[in-house]
Amino acid sequence: MDGNANRTRTTVLIVDDVPASRYAIGAVLRRAGHRVVPVATADEALAELDVRLRAGSLPDVALIDVGLPDMSGFELCRRLKAQPPMSTLPIVHFSAAAVAPADRCEGLDTGAEAYLTVPAEPEEIQAVVRAAVRAARMRFGAETLVRRLTLLSGIIVTVQGARNLTELADASAEGAARLTGGPAVVFVLGPDGELYYSTSKGRSAFAVPDSHAQEAVVRLINQISKGRTGVFRTVVPAHMWPMGFFRPGARDDARLVLTLTQDGRAPVCFATLLRVPRVGEPDDAELVGRLAQATALAAEPLLMYQVERHVALTLQHSFLPQPHRLPDLPGVDVVVRYVPASRQTEIGGDFYAALRTDDGVLTAVGDVVGHSLEAATVMVEMRHALRAHCVEESDPAVLADRLDRMLQRYHPEVTATVCLVHVDPATGRTRIANAGHIPPLIVRDSGNAEYAKAAGPLLGLGLGLPRQPPVELFLDPTDRLLMVTDGLIETRGIDLAVSMEELRTAAAEAPPGVSALCDTLLERFGGAPDDDIAMLALRLG
Repeated sequence: MDGNANRTRTTVLIVDDVPASRYAIGAVLRRAGHRVVPVATADEALAELDVRLRAGSLPDVALIDVGLPDMSGFELCRRLKAQPPMSTLPIVHFSAAAVAPADRCEGLDTGAEAYLTVPAEPEEIQAVVRAAVRAARMRFGAETLVRRLTLLSGIIVTVQGARNLTELADASAEGAARLTGGPAVVFVLGPDGELYYSTSKGRSAFAVPDSHAQEAVVRLINQISKGRTGVFRTVVPAHMWPMGFFRPGARDDARLVLTLTQDGRAPVCFATLLRVPRVGEPDDAELVGRLAQATALAAEPLLMYQVERHVALTLQHSFLPQPHRLPDLPGVDVVVRYVPASRQTEIGGDFYAALRTDDGVLTAVGDVVGHSLEAATVMVEMRHALRAHCVEESDPAVLADRLDRMLQRYHPEVTATVCLVHVDPATGRTRIANAGHIPPLIVRDSGNAEYAKAAGPLLGLGLGLPRQPPVELFLDPTDRLLMVTDGLIETRGIDLAVSMEELRTAAAEAPPGVSALCDTLLERFGGAPDDDIAMLALRLG
């Protein structure tokens, strides 16, 4: 018998207490190429099926005599259909006795696929077995497809909820592994050649590919995707696929499912271990292809965002003066620290400024509400407006009002927070105007620290709320004034007031010096920030 026949040959369980009948039916089925497992009683059948269930090798069909000595064939059928692992086993009842139509109906009502009267012609026995197996496989295939399509729908929902390309690759790789039952890896190649990839977790031993393997796969994907449209499926033989992707140190054939984003610039590739589906089982590649299409659609806005983020970061960083390029500020020692958010976090609108005025020094720390290219653009406009206005005006409350009116006129949908501080180095006179921002923290060398009592409405609200005159205080030469954005201390689920108190305590305990103050607080609070961090500290000097 050839290999194809071996793969489609069925295993038949025969339950009959009459040895001659059991032998006769078995002989007919063996001649037709079936494997036969003969048992005499219902108890023997249950024991045999239990063993085979544990081994994962249930028979394809069971032929059950209705007149068994320990229980009726109908009752045995009911028991099997009540056990989910064996409920899909197709059952054919048979009997050598005259059977009334009501008994035949009972047999079918218990879940059997057919009812056979023996003795019967060999062709009839074989045809009934084939029909029962075929119907069961079709039903199994349909049920399996429904389950897997339902699974696919849930996976696609997760993929569409990805907030960045790394999360997208993670969700897609895990989804592909759940669909195929084996290891999977997903690659998304950005238009700039940047590679985002993820491997499934917990699906056999899976080696994270090294840089050389990644480069080899990228070349392969670029070669295959050239000139392609739609979804393309192919099998990459083991000798062409880098070693260790699916099993450490081993070469395996890989099934690739590849599609492009709608603009055709970014290939999305799924690689799974090649597996031959069982008879009646849906092909993995079709479902993975649908997942690949969903991933490509979800990747498009994320790829666009990556481009926008790069532009925004470039814009933001190019207009924020670097610490070593701060203007000369006589009489004041100023240090700044700026820490951009983690790579996968949205761009923010945090900014700082340190400017000379005719009567002292103006410092500012602010944050445009929102995370977008617009936020970075508005941030630049605010810094330039502040630079222009402080040439003739140094009152921080007046400057805050002018920034407020600028936002309302040119960006009515945007709000921002800002804290403005003007210091006269000769006298230590300090004026503070605060618009919805964390107030400055005054850190004394005595080991005390307190927030300036400066508050006010956000910029851009457009509610006509009055702005208070600036809060005035005097700094001693040993005092340090600290201004921060909320990215330093804000944590989801924790009240900002609690975080501000933690900051105040840490600042009071920081070593002397403005640089030491900033560095100490960054080390304490600034690890892997979810938002940009801007800090400015000054001391009379």
